[in-house]
Parts: sequence; C-alpha cells; structure tokens
Amino acid sequence: MAHEVVERVEQIGPKLAALADENEKLGKLSDESVSLLREAGVMRLLQPKRHGGYAADPRDFAEAVMAVARHDGAAGWVCGVVGVHPWEIAQMDPRVGQEIWGENQDVWAASPYMPNGIADPVDGGYVLSGRWPFSSGTDHCDWVFLGALVGDGKGKPASPPSVMHVILPRSDYEILQDSWNVIGLSGTGSKDVVVDKAFLPAHRTVDQDEVSGGEAALRNGAEEPLYRLPFTSMFPLGITAAVIGICEGGLEAHLAAQRDRVTVIGVQVRDDPYVLSAAGEAAAEIAASRVQLIEGISTLHERVAAGETPTMEDRARIRRNQVRCAWRAVSALDEIFARSGGNVIRRDNPLQRFWRDAHVGLQHMIHVPGSAYHSSTLSQMGIELPPQLRVMV
Repeated sequence: MAHEVVERVEQIGPKLAALADENEKLGKLSDESVSLLREAGVMRLLQPKRHGGYAADPRDFAEAVMAVARHDGAAGWVCGVVGVHPWEIAQMDPRVGQEIWGENQDVWAASPYMPNGIADPVDGGYVLSGRWPFSSGTDHCDWVFLGALVGDGKGKPASPPSVMHVILPRSDYEILQDSWNVIGLSGTGSKDVVVDKAFLPAHRTVDQDEVSGGEAALRNGAEEPLYRLPFTSMFPLGITAAVIGICEGGLEAHLAAQRDRVTVIGVQVRDDPYVLSAAGEAAAEIAASRVQLIEGISTLHERVAAGETPTMEDRARIRRNQVRCAWRAVSALDEIFARSGGNVIRRDNPLQRFWRDAHVGLQHMIHVPGSAYHSSTLSQMGIELPPQLRVMV
C-alpha cells in the first residue's frame, strides 16, 4: 500500500505538471506549486510526530519525491532537498524543533551543507559569516541549514578542521535574488545565501560526524530508527529519487508523443521496432534504478531497526548503488531523447525540460561517481577508507 502522502501526490500530479513551465520561467516554485506540496504533506514525511510529521519509512519519502518529480522535476528536487531537513532537525537539541515548528508545523528549512562559512566561537555560541550557493527552494523557507568550519576566533578555520551543520532563521541571512540563471532545474530557485556576522546559539549547531553516525539523535532523544540512519545515506536519497522521478516523467512524455508520431519517411513510430526496443530497454533501466535505490535505504533502515550498526562496507555499497542509479536512469533518458524526433527540441515539448533537469540533477556533488565507486571497492577488499573518502560514505 502506498503511503497516504504518495497517494495525495498522485491526485495533484496533473496540477503540478501544469505549473512546471511557470516555475521554470519564474526561476523558483510558484506559490500555487508550494501550496499543493504543503497540501500533500511531502515535507512532513520525515518530520517527527511530536511536531505534526509522519516519521515515515524512508522508502515512502523516496517514493513521494519520485512521484512529484515525475510531474515537475523542479518541484521534485525541492521536495528531495528540503524534505530531508526535518529528519536532521529531529536529531538536534529539542529547542530547535520547537523554535521552528512551535507555531506552524508547515515551516520549511533550506540548505546547503557545504562548509563555505566560518563559525567563530564566542560566549554562548558562534558568530557566522560566509556565502553559500545552491540553496534550493530557499524563497519559500523560513530557516536554512548551512555547513560551517569551526573558526579559531580570528575568522580563520581552526586546525585540525572541524565541520558543523548550523541552522539560522530567515532574519539572519540574505537571499541573493539574481544568483540563479541556469539551463535546468530553474524552477528550484537554488539561489545563493549570505550571512554576515550572525550570532548562532550553541543549541542550533551540530557536529557533522555526530549526524552521520547517529550519535546526535540518541543524545537528543530521537529514538526512532529513522533518525539513526547515516546522513550520507539520507541526504543523497532525496536528490537521487528526484533524478529518477524526472527520468520517469521523461519516459512518460516520450511514450505519449510517440504513440501517434509519424517519422519523416512516413512510418508510424508504433511500427518502428528500433524506437520501441530502445524505449523498452530504457524503461527497464529506469525501473531498475527505482528498485535499487529503495532496496538500499530499506535494507539500511531494517538493520538499524534491528539494533545493528551499519558497517562502512554497507554504507559504501549503498552510496555506490545510489550514484549508479542516477547515472543509469539519466543514460536511459538520453536513449529516449535521441529517438524522440526533431520536435523534442521545442520549448512546448515537456521532454526537453525533463532531459535538461535530469542532466543538471546529475551535476550535484553526491552523484560524482569516482570517489563513491573507489570507496566501495576498497571496502569490499577489506581495506580501511582514508579520511577523505569517508566524508561522503
């Protein structure tokens, strides 16, 4: 049985699809798109129950993101990124959840996590400054997660380096409205944010390693297995789910257009075995990506629920497969696009937008294959991973 949120997404799917062009032109999600996503409850799937969320199985989150992305890639991407942040908020000091959701349980938080700022220690917390690109969905968020290097008290990174995730209210940062001009996923509105000497109470910070290993969740009373999953498994989940959903949407657009298309030599595509064979193979590849992504996070969730601690080999294997899922699905979409005829390049053909969105989604750093494959192979050989490879495993 599909989760109720996934069912609601399917019900509003045609409305989401109808708004996709508007979102691309706006360079962010429209207010109507955001209203639909709030109505469906996608962002509350990983939110703790005490704050009006579902604390759902991570596979339900992935399936909801795919369902949204199948109709509008940008909306799916925002769900995949913004939707994972309640999962991390649940692991922080309980005061953070109360500050964010105490009056409104539909408040959203943006990111990114790259450590582009310096958090200098001061009495009671830190002072943060920096600039971060790629803050997806940020115009519709009232808080933002940011990655930061702990400072030395003089505006420079401390040695050895230490990375924190910090969270700030909208009053403490600026969104640079002219910083998002891109060839795909335009509707995500992934703009730059700037922080200039904002004070961070210590309770709004968490050590990156503690989130990755589940220690923060246990210390702060988030006992559900969901909140003890590694950050390096959960954060990529939403992003890769969005890419797979985008490819599923592209496949649907291709099949709808080919049903009655006649080629330049007068042959109906339905009678062209080469185009149909390619579409069938691509459909199988995209379906395989969906299954493998969900199987990986489900296996990890089951092990944590059983009281086990995932091994580094487990984590590296799941990261390897997650990366491969994205590349497999986008490669399949390329095969579809190449056989869709000349009209596929027209702006009113939704397939071209799915194709552009998928390729931009593949550019995210979590989809870089080299280090993920390298890490998995070393782990399978029983060789301990060096620090630079453990960061994203």
